[in-house]
Amino acid sequence: MTAASTPASAPAPASAPAPASSSAPALHAVLGAGPAGTSLARELAGRGHDVRLVDRQGRGPVIDGVTRFPADVSTTDGARTAVAGAAVVHHCVNVGYHLQVEVMPLIQKAVLAASEEAGARLVVLDTLYPYGETHGAVMTEDTPWRATTRKGVMRAELDALYLAAHAQGRVRVVLGRSADFFGPGVLNSTLGGAVFPAALTGGEVPGFGDIDLPHSYTYIRDVARGLATLAEHPDGDGRVWHLPTAPALTTRQILGMIEERTGRPLDVTVMSEPRPFGPFDDVFMAEYAEMFYQHTEGQTVDSSAIREAYGLAPTPLADALDETLAWYRGFLAAR
Repeated sequence: MTAASTPASAPAPASAPAPASSSAPALHAVLGAGPAGTSLARELAGRGHDVRLVDRQGRGPVIDGVTRFPADVSTTDGARTAVAGAAVVHHCVNVGYHLQVEVMPLIQKAVLAASEEAGARLVVLDTLYPYGETHGAVMTEDTPWRATTRKGVMRAELDALYLAAHAQGRVRVVLGRSADFFGPGVLNSTLGGAVFPAALTGGEVPGFGDIDLPHSYTYIRDVARGLATLAEHPDGDGRVWHLPTAPALTTRQILGMIEERTGRPLDVTVMSEPRPFGPFDDVFMAEYAEMFYQHTEGQTVDSSAIREAYGLAPTPLADALDETLAWYRGFLAAR
């Protein structure tokens, strides 16, 4: 399947078997204990759900209401064990950037099969990659999927398979798409570990591409709120949703807001083309080069659909930056 043959837009929800009801609290299995999975586990536990947080090691800081669980969900047996007994499975797994094209399809195959076997709904954390280059047009859930990069085509193909599994009645599936993450715990992001520590300590801050173009960033806690809400509303299954994302500003404007909050001028280095910088080594940047178009054209995400359907407004950007800077201050102090 090529990107051109993927759906032009998210289809309307299709019929699929409803999950069995039970008087016991529904178990939510969150696959992937990175920033998104961890934030989601906290959000779900805070809403009173029984939560299992899965990664290969099954270790990490204690989170109230969350049980850590070791499993390799890239394998059939590992995925089956990870989701056993779950009513809802949340796929928040990611892998090294240079491994994505090879490994993400294996994870999808295992997680889809395990979710189908368990009779669980599947909530998938997704990216904007399937849209490909939009030449600055605002992205909605109806934006055509026109990816041409290796990783974009891969993501589009996976998403088409997810939606087909739902349409065929095999698994109830919903996809939540996010722009670039930022927020507490988010290190490996273009608005993450290369920006906030340097902003707080006077180091060199990278600016990718044209920083005077609008660029949407999704706050990690809004990612969690959006995915948890989709998990609680099966009426939204069978389609793509954009997770709550604040109105786009230019990256320069966002850096200016950070500068105001730190009380010091930022030493910004604009990178007109991809090259190693800070936590982004040569292996990562070589793989990221094909996606660099995201910083040479406007990237504006419209998340009004989830707001209108479920009342989910994004966290105001000013508040999100305050919370992020507070987290990074604690992070740096603990090092």
